[in-house]
Amino acid sequence: MEGQGSIRAVLAEASCRLATAGVESADADAMALLEVASGRSRSELLITDAVGGVLDDAAAGRFAQLITRRETREPLQHITGVAYFRHVSLQVGPGVFVPRPETEVMAGWAIDRLREIVGTGRVPIGVDLCSGSGAIARSLADEVPEAELYAIELSEDAARWAARNLSGTGVDLRTGDMATAFPELDGTVDVLVCNPPYIPLAAWESVQPEARDHDPQVALFSGDDGLDAIRILTRVAARLLRPGGWVAVEHAEVQAESVPALFAEYGSYEQIRDHRDLSGRPRFTTARFPQFAGG
Repeated sequence: MEGQGSIRAVLAEASCRLATAGVESADADAMALLEVASGRSRSELLITDAVGGVLDDAAAGRFAQLITRRETREPLQHITGVAYFRHVSLQVGPGVFVPRPETEVMAGWAIDRLREIVGTGRVPIGVDLCSGSGAIARSLADEVPEAELYAIELSEDAARWAARNLSGTGVDLRTGDMATAFPELDGTVDVLVCNPPYIPLAAWESVQPEARDHDPQVALFSGDDGLDAIRILTRVAARLLRPGGWVAVEHAEVQAESVPALFAEYGSYEQIRDHRDLSGRPRFTTARFPQFAGG
């Protein structure tokens, strides 16, 4: 087989190029792109390398092209077309926010609340606002299939990706503004979860190129302090939640105090608490709509 050098050497060179370009996960990204270029799994590639095998010219050429794209900070998920979130894989690409692992803990929190209700023998109602790719709604459907689920996304481009990812799940997906979402559900929702835009406009230059240059701006920025969408959410949740219902919203690390404060200032929530993500950083706030007697 005509080759282009050992697999280990090709990977090392690619990882070095990505690291030089500022890619934090250079080694992992190089391997993921080599899997795509070669059509072989990581284990197959390592076995081939161990016995002295090399990449053929076609695979080496494809790999070089993919590495060049990643060097420009095009998101890995746009190149592969796939993003992984909890236990599901999602189709993603230009026009939709790429789901991040940081959001998985919040989705897990929502899943736990829905399962608690299932345990009482009642069918829970869950809503995913600012759904984007549908990652959270897809995970809720995957892990709590008993739930009645709804999702809404403002961007038509993103909603098309969500439609692909939620096809066959039973999730009621709509395109529209979360501010006026699901009026027919007022006072009935058990769990409302939202990953809204929350980056301050002034922080534009500090955002990673993968997000700043490729994620939709509407999914990133939310006013001068980054809290405009979350202010709206506090009102929407108060309208949608049933007595005793829960809301969870993602936020930036620096908003660990300001977001809980917004819920407290609204005056209709209790058990307001902030939570950390997989890396130990402040990441999402939860609050409960009061459980009135007989509610």
